[in-house]
Amino acid sequence: VRIVESGGGLVQPGGALRLSCAASGFTFTSYHIKWYRQAGGKERELVALITKVGSNTPYAVSVRERFTSSRDDVKFEAYLQMNSLKPEDTAVYYCNVNRGGVKDSWGQGTQVSVSS
Repeated sequence: VRIVESGGGLVQPGGALRLSCAASGFTFTSYHIKWYRQAGGKERELVALITKVGSNTPYAVSVRERFTSSRDDVKFEAYLQMNSLKPEDTAVYYCNVNRGGVKDSWGQGTQVSVSS
């Protein structure tokens, strides 16, 4: 199983970024894809989930109306569109696929920094 996030970077407040999660080594269409983030000194936080049938579920109250998750089952990729970014969105963002038990797979993360 391989999961690779990309698309992070430095953006000004109010800007937007689109993160990508490329997955391989398992049946992509059978699993939900979760996005987490972890800011310095804080616990990892579940941000959003895209179900295996493509339903977007924002979990963190702070990102509702701003972040949208999606997936492309042909490309085996998931996405997190982040709009109206705020400094408090600064974190390392991770893509996660939990296939049950120890089959919990993570990418290496991609840094998002929001600053003027």
